[in-house]
Amino acid sequence: MRLDKFLKVSRLIKRRTVANSVCESARVFVNNNPSKPAKILKAGDIITIEFKDTIKTVRVLKIPSGNVSINEASSLYETIDQ
Repeated sequence: MRLDKFLKVSRLIKRRTVANSVCESARVFVNNNPSKPAKILKAGDIITIEFKDTIKTVRVLKIPSGNVSINEASSLYETIDQ
């Protein structure tokens, strides 16, 4: 699954267009490398997102095949750091 779509589906970022622009501005890192929105994720990848005043680091636990419910969204990743 693409990075921008995963960020939206997992509800780490609310909209895919916002996820896309955050990735393009080099504020999202996958395994410590700046990543484009089209980066393909796999289970075990580490995602770091630089928000205005915080940095959130998560580990991808599973990749969904499509959209997931709000209750299942947090089961897609585990928070490592905030």
